[in-house]
Amino acid sequence: MKQLVAAGLLLSLNGAHAATQTVDCGRLLDVKSGAWRERVSIVIEDGTVKSVGPMAANPAPGRIDLSSKSCLPGLIDMHVHLTGETQPVVEAYRDRLTADPADLAYRSVKYAERTLMAGFTTVRDLGAEQALNVSLKRAIAAGAIPGPRMFTAGKSIATAGGHADPTNNLSHYLSHAIGTPGPAEGVINSPDEGRQAVRERYKEGADLIKITATGGVLSQAASGQNSQYTEDELKAIVSTAKDYGFRVAAHAHGAEGLKRALRAGVDSIEHGTLMDDESVALFKKTGGWYVPTISAGRYVADKAKDPNYYSALVRPKAAAIGPQLQATFARAYKAGVKIAFGTDAGVFPHGENAKEFGYMVEAGMTTIDAIRAATIHAATLLDQSKRLGMLEPGFAGDIVAVDGDPLRDVKLLEQVKFVMKEGVVYKNL
Repeated sequence: MKQLVAAGLLLSLNGAHAATQTVDCGRLLDVKSGAWRERVSIVIEDGTVKSVGPMAANPAPGRIDLSSKSCLPGLIDMHVHLTGETQPVVEAYRDRLTADPADLAYRSVKYAERTLMAGFTTVRDLGAEQALNVSLKRAIAAGAIPGPRMFTAGKSIATAGGHADPTNNLSHYLSHAIGTPGPAEGVINSPDEGRQAVRERYKEGADLIKITATGGVLSQAASGQNSQYTEDELKAIVSTAKDYGFRVAAHAHGAEGLKRALRAGVDSIEHGTLMDDESVALFKKTGGWYVPTISAGRYVADKAKDPNYYSALVRPKAAAIGPQLQATFARAYKAGVKIAFGTDAGVFPHGENAKEFGYMVEAGMTTIDAIRAATIHAATLLDQSKRLGMLEPGFAGDIVAVDGDPLRDVKLLEQVKFVMKEGVVYKNL
């Protein structure tokens, strides 16, 4: 096992793939039909699936033997923050005062590897200071470190005092020493500044735009749900983003901010905690996607009970908003809102992303729909539906394998035994 993993890492670090290899699966999930295909061989050439067909009666030496396992396409998490991780308030404040970008960058290496080893071969990273997620993406793509394929938003865009304003709740002295952040730092206060902030993200190498349309739970600000943009500001951001070929993700808890974002044309709503019937209708009218992040809601609700974990500003927001996410998800799924899998990993420990499947199924989603949310539906929202989310010829050679039948027990996806990304083995039996 160690030799195979080491070989996979060496290939990755050299930016190379094994020329041609065959993976024999005891069964392979066809995520479109929801049915298992028994005894299947997947041939991968230069990191891409070349063919999928019946397993040979007498497999040749050198094949990767997963004949006792259940195989699925690599999983996709549409909402992570790989450059940070939850910590108690004292440590969080210490980092705000003492941690340099390089400190955060070095920490992110283990978070990226943990995520990949959990079976998530692709992620959408929705915001980091100093565009550290863009640098992490580049390091992974170059083969310098192991991690999932990343699509990044660079720095989230906020209004002054908004959920992604990096100067929230600093002392008078510090806020004046740092100065007023502007579009380059992801803070805007007009339609023109919104346009500039999008262009700054393009310049820093982002793949998409993330805005914080309402207040948030973990920001050092009083409201977790108030609207934080005018409709003109939102429309300016979205129209400029479309000019640059960007999709737009909108953090939103409160219903009014959520509806403004959908009316402006965003592609996805993250969290959506307090959506109402009008919000649901707007999702269906605009074709917007919902990324629920139930895991984050469960985690912050639990931590809110600890008086020493979050600050006095954050704790009541976490207690009020966190517990509602699962019920909101259940209502949205029942109403037919399009759902893509996302967890907000970083708000809770990285590598525990697959717990989201259990929460989704617990709330009433079918197991196959939960898996589709993390494969073909996530790939569609990424605009990668011809490359990711399935194991068919022409798709990336991303394979995960588990024991047993995850269609019967979705929690088996929390115990991934094998991970391949683009034909490189990172975790083996």
